[in-house]
Amino acid sequence: MSTVHAPPSLSTRAKMGLSLGALGVVFGDIGTSPLYTMRECLHYLEKVEINQTDGVIGILSLMFWALMFAVNFKYIAFVTKADNRGEGGIFALLALSSAHASTAADPNLTQKKRGLGLGTLVILFGAALLYGDGIITPAISVLSAAEGLKDISPIFSKYVVFIAVTILAVLFYVQKHGTRTIGRIFGPVILTWFTVLGILGLMHIGTAPEVFHALNPLHGIRLLMNHPAHAAAVLGSVVLTITGAEALYADMGHFGRPAIARAWHFVVCPGLLLNYFGQGAYAIKHPESANNIFFALAPEGPLRFGLVVLSILAAIIASQALITGTFSLTRQAVQLGYFPRLKVLHTNADQEGQIYVPLINFMLAAGSIAVVVQFGSSTALAAAYGIAVTGTMAVTTFALFLVMRGRWKWRWWQAGALCAVFMVFDLIFFGANLHKFADGGWLPIVVALFLVAIMHAWKSGRNEIQEKVYGTAVAELELSSIARSKNIVRVQGSAVFMVATPRGTPLALLHHLKANKCLQQTTVLLTILTEEVPSVPDEDRMTLEHMGEGVWRAVGRYGYMESPDVTHLLERIRCQGVALNIASTTFYFNREMIITGGSASMFEWQKQLYAFLSRNASPVKDYYRLSPSQIIEIGLPVQL
Repeated sequence: MSTVHAPPSLSTRAKMGLSLGALGVVFGDIGTSPLYTMRECLHYLEKVEINQTDGVIGILSLMFWALMFAVNFKYIAFVTKADNRGEGGIFALLALSSAHASTAADPNLTQKKRGLGLGTLVILFGAALLYGDGIITPAISVLSAAEGLKDISPIFSKYVVFIAVTILAVLFYVQKHGTRTIGRIFGPVILTWFTVLGILGLMHIGTAPEVFHALNPLHGIRLLMNHPAHAAAVLGSVVLTITGAEALYADMGHFGRPAIARAWHFVVCPGLLLNYFGQGAYAIKHPESANNIFFALAPEGPLRFGLVVLSILAAIIASQALITGTFSLTRQAVQLGYFPRLKVLHTNADQEGQIYVPLINFMLAAGSIAVVVQFGSSTALAAAYGIAVTGTMAVTTFALFLVMRGRWKWRWWQAGALCAVFMVFDLIFFGANLHKFADGGWLPIVVALFLVAIMHAWKSGRNEIQEKVYGTAVAELELSSIARSKNIVRVQGSAVFMVATPRGTPLALLHHLKANKCLQQTTVLLTILTEEVPSVPDEDRMTLEHMGEGVWRAVGRYGYMESPDVTHLLERIRCQGVALNIASTTFYFNREMIITGGSASMFEWQKQLYAFLSRNASPVKDYYRLSPSQIIEIGLPVQL
């Protein structure tokens, strides 16, 4: 996915194109919720002594106002305004909230100043919950769509799980080829999907127009108050209505806030509401159809089969958007220093945002397929769905409060009052889903805790390394004097020393001089810094300083949505008159060899975990896109 912003000068046709693209990427998850949400809500009416019509209207009221409050009020009106140069998502909030201090400004900041406090950990937990969501959402979306085949013929019943697993396996397998080709059909297919949703709903609303009484929120409140024993279960199913709301903010940078708002107001919201109200009307007239209510909206025969096929396509697109979003989230975590280097492949030379992360893809595939096999039906899987979604929404509210206070300079009572309203809503739904923990809701929580442990250990370890190796680093030496020394032989060629900080004398260079007593005629000390912005303008990409005697110091700057490209930086350096032959240049790196048992302020298990992650991080040749034949790694033992 590429980062495309929508400037106000765009033509009407361009704006419509962005809105169409947003349909496929942003709204796939929330758009497939009608497959199972009403069905799960109606299951609880069977346990409550209530008139069918009153129960359906009460549920519709809760669904309607959940959508209006969570999407229209919270995300569209407020959260999407918290953009980091047009980009959204949990890491944009992390950067904006000032909970994470900029390492670009001072790479030698202490651990305390670097923001490994409670606020940062809470936000990281919200980001980690999205990985659990990335396992469950493809599973429940594809499984729900495949279950529609049972309405075509009962013979499909025993093959539903196999079909769902096959679809997921193919979906994850083709990730390595990128989404350049199939991405073009995302928007039109989802536009067709929402149009069909609206038409199906309109076909049935007229049979029970009393469903419009659900616009009165008192019907939903009355349902909860009259049946408090089942209130949590009902709300735990109603929350399925708003799964995917977080995508409005997370994917904002791809299309811009105006395009997403237009797509929501003019296509998504009408289509969803018409379909939900149509399902409600059908449920009132056909109370026995609660188990297959969505597909029952279409007439039997070719039209219902077409709906099943369309729903499978919509589920695949919804899953695809979430998978690629997880890839992007992983790259952001790596760039900001919360994750070890991972192999990142670019699947489209024309679009920086289209990437493939093999390890994450494998983990998501294994998790989703295992979930489908374990639960066997979307109804059973729905019992585990919701904790990750509501947890992430609560974390977003917390981070939004920090942004309002720190970046927007709102008074504490203004930010507190608004975010308190959001938090009450989030926590009510989060609490309503806690009963799902034993039924499988533990899965996203365990995944999130595991990832937070990795992020915390890696960040803490990097901070300790920075402090031990570079914080008390070798003082700035006169490199030009070293280069002129009679004890150093200047040899032909060029060398690039990858340096963690933009000052001081790199240890790799000192080790090289000590061991080889020589220095290349052209020597570049290159530092890659990650700024806490999505992308860095091209004119600010690099600074270059001549230190004398053929020694240069260069600093390359990238945003957390970008991947560093050392070859491109060297080309820019060469164009500025530095005698570099990129094809024959040798790159020198420190290879940290972690030894535990030191005085670092980390738990012993964190030291062991960091050492393991450091040994298994992606090789620098992959991360920096360098030829392995040009790399020399110099061992650097460090005791934590």
